[in-house]
Amino acid sequence: MASSTNELTHDFPPFFKVFKDGHVERYPFPIPNHHVPAGLDPNTGIQSKDVVISPETGLSARIFIPKIDGPDQKLPLLIHYHGGGFCAGSPFDTSAQKYITSLISQANMIVVAVDYRLAPEHPLPIAYDDSLAALQWIATHYNNQGPEPWLNEYADFGRVFLAGESAGANISHYVAVRAGATGLAGLKIVGVLIVHPFFGGKECDEMYKFLCPTSSGCDDDPKLNPAVDPDLSRLGCDKVLVCVAEKDWLKDRGVAYYETLGKSGWGGSVEFFETKGEDHCFHMMNSDNDNSKVLLKKFVDFIIGD
Repeated sequence: MASSTNELTHDFPPFFKVFKDGHVERYPFPIPNHHVPAGLDPNTGIQSKDVVISPETGLSARIFIPKIDGPDQKLPLLIHYHGGGFCAGSPFDTSAQKYITSLISQANMIVVAVDYRLAPEHPLPIAYDDSLAALQWIATHYNNQGPEPWLNEYADFGRVFLAGESAGANISHYVAVRAGATGLAGLKIVGVLIVHPFFGGKECDEMYKFLCPTSSGCDDDPKLNPAVDPDLSRLGCDKVLVCVAEKDWLKDRGVAYYETLGKSGWGGSVEFFETKGEDHCFHMMNSDNDNSKVLLKKFVDFIIGD
């Protein structure tokens, strides 16, 4: 039956809608966002390649390295988890490519951008599991004997950062907590960039509940409300930067996260930064405006100022 005549069972704009026969249709991205092949960026000298982390699940990533000046150069390593409501986005698209290459150009580091599987076709917590699995795979390179030569040769596993925006910020937090609670040999997470984070509010989040059938969608779920996570104080990093945007409907949740972390008993330092006059993930939509450049500089200072 054609989708136009099929009965709609769930509708979650601007992300996706679900029909009675089970098929999912995604809404078009609000700005042009196309797939970019891996390779050499002639403007920056940054190289990228795609790797399969798990052939069993299809979990993959794109690795970016700056232009290398001489042998034995060990660079900070950032693991990036993209946003998109757990159901959209990719490390292979134009917005991610521009953001990551801009970051590398200023911070001179390696980036592993994780392509976790998307809900609802792959229900949560699969995205969380994939994201943690990617970090564990990266950690297997700490003795320079891992499967990926770029990580063996160039990554400094004593200077690792996690970063994400929106749903990716939620995932970054989750991965850092799990790393701290369970331990991760050979790898030290120095800092976590939590940018315009998605966390739950006081009302039940119906879309999250649909994406994650095991969740109540309410604030008793530690993935939605870090304040109820018994492992919060074991967050596995030294410092966190929480960024919010003044006009973002999620701003209050980012503020609440910052305040919760500050009184959690966690021993690290947490910094707060607000961009005035901007909306959710504005720096991904328009990386060339002045506020985007200021925010990017904030990220760079957080990474290279450790």
